[in-house]
Amino acid sequence: METKPPLPPFTAETAAQKVRMAEDAWNSRDPDRVVLVYTEDTRWRNRAEFPVGRDEVRAFLQRKWAKELDYRLIKELWACAGNRIAVRFAYEWHDDSGQWYRSYGNENWEFNELGYMMRRYASINDLPINESERKFFWPLGRRPDAHPGLSELGL
Repeated sequence: METKPPLPPFTAETAAQKVRMAEDAWNSRDPDRVVLVYTEDTRWRNRAEFPVGRDEVRAFLQRKWAKELDYRLIKELWACAGNRIAVRFAYEWHDDSGQWYRSYGNENWEFNELGYMMRRYASINDLPINESERKFFWPLGRRPDAHPGLSELGL
């Protein structure tokens, strides 16, 4: 099995790289791409769902992005130690009725020695917002490097 650098143990710099890589993958909204960074037996907690393994994660992501339209995500490193990274994030999306939301959350990640994520525990809250309150306006896909992050946006 190939490695997924950067590899643990993480420094602040390598953890920040891993966080940005995860953000870029999730902003692709491509479940087949996203699942490749997780171990075959990855274990998740995401709200009230507990997917185990890449197949369940792929199905989860397909459902997620079918519901959360025009999804744009920003992740930020919170802390790291050894093979673990803590992340805070926010993403904006709307449902099929046009109601916009900003979802805020925290994730705890644990990686194996090859750099694949074994565990992802997420806690997320959804805040309904008016379209005029949106802050994430880049074209769908990767957040441009010049776009402010969470701290710069006051989030």
